[in-house]
Amino acid sequence: MSDPVFGLDTFGDVPDDDSGRPVSYAAAIRQVVDEAVLADELGVDAIAVGEHHRPEYSVSTPETVLAGIATRTSRIRLGSGVTVLSSDDPVRVFQRFATVDALAHGRAEVILGRGSFTESFPLFGYDLADYEVLFEEKIDLFVKLLDEQPVTWSGTVRAPLRNADVFPKTESGRLTTWVGVGGSPQSVVRTARYGLPLMLAIIGGQPSRFAPYIDLYRRAAGQLGTTAHPVGMHSPGFVADTDEQAKEIFWPHYRVIRDRIGALRGWPPIRRAEFDAEVEHGSLYIGSPETVARKIARTVGALGVGRFDLIYTAGAQPVSARLRAVELYGAKVIPMVRDMLAG
Repeated sequence: MSDPVFGLDTFGDVPDDDSGRPVSYAAAIRQVVDEAVLADELGVDAIAVGEHHRPEYSVSTPETVLAGIATRTSRIRLGSGVTVLSSDDPVRVFQRFATVDALAHGRAEVILGRGSFTESFPLFGYDLADYEVLFEEKIDLFVKLLDEQPVTWSGTVRAPLRNADVFPKTESGRLTTWVGVGGSPQSVVRTARYGLPLMLAIIGGQPSRFAPYIDLYRRAAGQLGTTAHPVGMHSPGFVADTDEQAKEIFWPHYRVIRDRIGALRGWPPIRRAEFDAEVEHGSLYIGSPETVARKIARTVGALGVGRFDLIYTAGAQPVSARLRAVELYGAKVIPMVRDMLAG
């Protein structure tokens, strides 16, 4: 396998300023751009910006933010994490990301997903009863658009296309496209069927439990005669100068976000002991650069993934702490992980 890719993910969480007050949505968006510029300067390989339509998050159109980042960076890959294809139009998604790709000189990539929240469905006039068919049909159309040739397509969720040519074209002739999967075997097999790279969202529990999904992806690709690309994963985490500092910065804001999600899904409030156990044995990569690097290296080595992205924002961590986390990840964690994997 080639050297793994190491990236950062953010949902554009609205941070606090250093006096403890939430910044504006506009400032939060500009903060994401500043963090991406810093990551680019420090050698981070990729950054992914997620789509949400909730008050905790500032980014509802990842490709717009990525276009801003594209004009201020030179090497970092620019992706969504994820684009909720089910409640969007595949043609417009392709056009927007092809535009970002032009501004970024070929560095754009889209990660398609069904989304972990459902606010976008009523917001854009879609019925949640169509949750499965919306994604199934729209990804089928999107894959056809990737060939950058006239498309003829029909389905039940949008108007048909007949010999429709879509612009702009990319300079490379192919927009890099992943599928984000949270743990559904059917989604893994579908990704393999289309020959697209798989990005696993590993946000809780021991990472080793996802090994069967990686094996399933590779076996399905072999049986279907498609390409099994190096698998990517993303997990939450945070880097500070010491283990204790990282946990104390991350925990109070993570607890708020985790309990809001839990209230929607019927989960009990998270306890500090559960959080500490997840940091120690699960899928939270929190601590000093040395601690985080060791844990990432163990996971990448054990699962054999080709990409690891750290979701470095969770709630209203202060602006200065977020910038420090990006700095430590790029300047210290990634070089350490590479050395550990090489040794």
